[in-house]
Amino acid sequence: MGELAFIGLGLGDERGLSARAWEALRAADEVFAEEYTATAPAGTLDRLRAELRRPVEVLDRPLVESETPLLGALARSPRVALIVVGDPFAATTHVALRLAAERAGHSWTYLPNASILTAAAGWLGFIHYRFGRTVSLPFPSPGFEPRSPLEQIGANRERDLHTLVLLDLRPDEGRYLTASEALRILRERDPDRRVLPPTADVAVAARVGRPDAAGWFGSVDELARLEFGPPLHALVVPARELHFEESAALERYRWPRRV
Repeated sequence: MGELAFIGLGLGDERGLSARAWEALRAADEVFAEEYTATAPAGTLDRLRAELRRPVEVLDRPLVESETPLLGALARSPRVALIVVGDPFAATTHVALRLAAERAGHSWTYLPNASILTAAAGWLGFIHYRFGRTVSLPFPSPGFEPRSPLEQIGANRERDLHTLVLLDLRPDEGRYLTASEALRILRERDPDRRVLPPTADVAVAARVGRPDAAGWFGSVDELARLEFGPPLHALVVPARELHFEESAALERYRWPRRV
């Protein structure tokens, strides 16, 4: 039976891998990577291939969810590694894969790393334990414009909790939902502005964990007009009241910038 190493890449490039992660990668007979939950900086996987001197096969979402490539690799190789941008078990798909490996008689190891689920809040200055349920905002399409993300944001705000809003991405199509697009979508689905009044403040975190990481904090209407640079972006919709330390930390990102 084989062993599957779930290896977190973190939020930057291969330099964010732990020493234990490098040991597992070098010991692996087959190495895979997926980038559908998030994408690594350009060139990361090529440099990994060069360092490891072996192929790193990239799996798209259907292949990961099918479980076939990884279970097949485990059946023929004693050590298999899966590289995941961020932290492996932040995505339920990878937990399902872990269970499938167990059912097939294989073992697994877990090498965690930074996740946007905690890093966005820390980067901006929000208190982690004041967050409610995380929300994912998908690309709209004809006949598919769910209100559930907005409703969950409203439910969190009613409980005086912050909301982390993760934005959809389709790397195979080169499409990434930007923070400004996301804010415009949320405004359109909230015509009475009951959940997000025009003067309500929101925060944007862009490229967290990378050298060009940046943050913004300002009203919904102001930030919806801005461009935040390359992906990946995330939103935080604050609770109705901020702790005084959160307010002080967020002033660093206040828009318009203060001279």
